[in-house]
Parts: sequence; structure tokens; C-alpha cells
Amino acid sequence: MDLFKTISKRYSYRGGFKNKKIPKKDLKKIVQAGLDAPSGKNEQTTTFVIIDDKKFMKKISTMHAMKAMQEAKAMIVCIVDKRPQPVYEGFSFQIEDCSAAAENMLLAITALGYASVWIDGWLKLEERAEKIGKILNLPKGKVVRVLLPMGEPSQYLPRKQKKSFKERAWFNKHM
Repeated sequence: MDLFKTISKRYSYRGGFKNKKIPKKDLKKIVQAGLDAPSGKNEQTTTFVIIDDKKFMKKISTMHAMKAMQEAKAMIVCIVDKRPQPVYEGFSFQIEDCSAAAENMLLAITALGYASVWIDGWLKLEERAEKIGKILNLPKGKVVRVLLPMGEPSQYLPRKQKKSFKERAWFNKHM
């Protein structure tokens, strides 16, 4: 799929999925898109766990009532350091690194005909990120930052309308 078409088709899919397993080769392509994302000072701070085993899927999916979580055929877990080390002038860019990786993977998911939703805020409540970290045997000092449940959508929903270019972008100065 053309890059610009992929970008315009990508949206947060919260619906159900068809009962079709995602091939490992597709999961590897998707995560490779995340690995290829830019990162501050090329530190490559985000790591990933690909979940496609039903036992692990069930442990995590039962924590969330969203249909996309309940019926996901695979999940990609983006992991960062709990206390990141500064890499430039006292700043760490792991949140930005993780975000760039997540968006690359969401685009790859769309390009391959799958759908997903970026789950982040939900992880911060009720120690869910830590609970998922324990399920995945994360090393001490690491934390789940983003979760991408995915599959082949059981229905195609319309993408929500975006504000126009003239409402959000300007040349040379902010209007």
C-alpha cells in the first residue's frame, strides 16, 4: 500500500477481529518497522515483546473490556526504562522513541491489512503496566509503555474526520 494512502487509512480500531492467526513473518515485519523508527541520539531505547501465544494473550486480554483487547490475535508490547538515563543535555527521549516506534508499527499494521489501537493511558492505572510486566517477565527497571492489540478487523469502520489543514497548520508563523 502507498505510504500516504496507509497514513490516511490508519485509525484506532477498537472493534472485534476475525478468527485468523497473524503469521510470524507479518509480526516480524511490523516490529521491524518499530525497530527502524528514529530515536534520540540513536539510543534505540524501546524494546518489544510480541505476544501470539493464547496463554499469554488470555492473561492480558482479560484485564480490559475493549473488544479489540478481548479478540486480539497478537499484541505488541513496547517497553522502556522506568528511570531513563539522560542522553543529551540532561534529557532522555525514550517517550519520543517509543512513540515513533509505535506509529511506525501502526502504519505497518495498516499496510498489511490488519488493525490496532494504541493503548497507553489505561496501562498507567491500577498498576496494569506492572502487572503485564510480571506476566512477561520484564527485567527490573523496565516498564510497559504502549500496548498494540491487533488482528484482521471483523468490520471496517469509518475513520473519524480530522480537522482541516488550515485549522492546524500554517506557513512561517502561527495564526
